[in-house]
Amino acid sequence: MTDIVFLLLIFFMLTASFITPSGLPVNLPTAQSASISMQKNSLTITADLRYVLNDKEVTPETLENELLRLTGGQEGTLSLNIDASVPTGHTAKVAGIAAKLKQKTVLVTRPE
Repeated sequence: MTDIVFLLLIFFMLTASFITPSGLPVNLPTAQSASISMQKNSLTITADLRYVLNDKEVTPETLENELLRLTGGQEGTLSLNIDASVPTGHTAKVAGIAAKLKQKTVLVTRPE
């Protein structure tokens, strides 16, 4: 039962972040900076439960502090590269940390 709830949570988190432009013509205002830079980070959890944030190995206990240090509290995106054999509890914990730090999560998969 909890696996189904977890999968539904991931589905809604991923689909809620898709933004489709309206396609209506608008005259955009001007600004000094024309784009906003979003932080993009990557977390890998291997089959032997090693956590690698970007290129640095971290522990589950230090993950939140390291991610906060990288993002500076700014919104961004965290790509999750998680081995299929990793228990879902690890993914749920990481997703909770990401949400707390205002990081959108993207679960990276490979095509079937």
